[in-house]
Amino acid sequence: MLLFLEQLLNGLQLGITLFLMSAGLTLVFGIMRVINLAHGSFYMIGAYVGATAMATTGSFLLGLAAALPAAALVGMAVEWLVLRHLYDRDHLDQVLATFGLIMFFNESARMIWGRQPLFMDVPSWLAGHVTIVDGLSYPVYRLAVIVAGLAVAVFLWFLFARTRLGMRIRAGATNREMVGALGVNISLLYTLVFGLGALLAGLAGVMAGPILAVESGMGESILILTFVVIVIGGIGSVKGAVVGALLVGLVDTLGRAFLPTLLRLAFDSSTADTAGSSLASMAIYILMAMVLLWKPSGLFPVQSA
Repeated sequence: MLLFLEQLLNGLQLGITLFLMSAGLTLVFGIMRVINLAHGSFYMIGAYVGATAMATTGSFLLGLAAALPAAALVGMAVEWLVLRHLYDRDHLDQVLATFGLIMFFNESARMIWGRQPLFMDVPSWLAGHVTIVDGLSYPVYRLAVIVAGLAVAVFLWFLFARTRLGMRIRAGATNREMVGALGVNISLLYTLVFGLGALLAGLAGVMAGPILAVESGMGESILILTFVVIVIGGIGSVKGAVVGALLVGLVDTLGRAFLPTLLRLAFDSSTADTAGSSLASMAIYILMAMVLLWKPSGLFPVQSA
């Protein structure tokens, strides 16, 4: 039971990290209709800048303060220099252009920071463990990641549901020309939305820094999971991103932890471990297929006006 609770919390922590990534990606695609394969690069930039600032200053908060604007500014520069010229182009053009950006950012990271991975320490004020129940101590830092992700979810809900800026963004997603005709600077609005998406990816990157190695190309592996999240949740839906991210995080973590053990009830240990590992790797894709069979547009599709 204690192991199950621990893995449940690990799944929540992974799900929250995926939500920070998928929220930005689903905003960009849902509002701007741009397929941005380079979204993982903003995650990598956030992690690299955060690790460098923390190594220089010794402060995790200063690392966070440097990483977020860095990711947002790079994102806005990419939107201004590249992507705004592709809004009216085919999705294939957007895929090819953003794939090229992945190559550019990965090689740039190697040139700036080298080929050796960087490592971030858990800040001293978030180090240690807290007792959840008797016999189960859980790292404070991972709990802080969960709390930060939930706070971001509440902020995004408030931004889009309760503010005038959110109303303009939603209106711009529905009819860009009409909103522009009403005097709203839609180009600036899109740049800000893209910057917000990049900032969220940078936040996910810097918060993953003390858990994972910071290295060139680290954004690609999580990008695949992020696309699974937004397909399950419904493209363009922040609510779908929350639910999809938590589902993927829990299924992936619990599958890897318990599928081999469950299969040992029916097979020998060698067969169970091999089959369990393979099934655990496929579990999120099986989940995605089941959701799409039930709801082809995802769990919470955005309703067209």
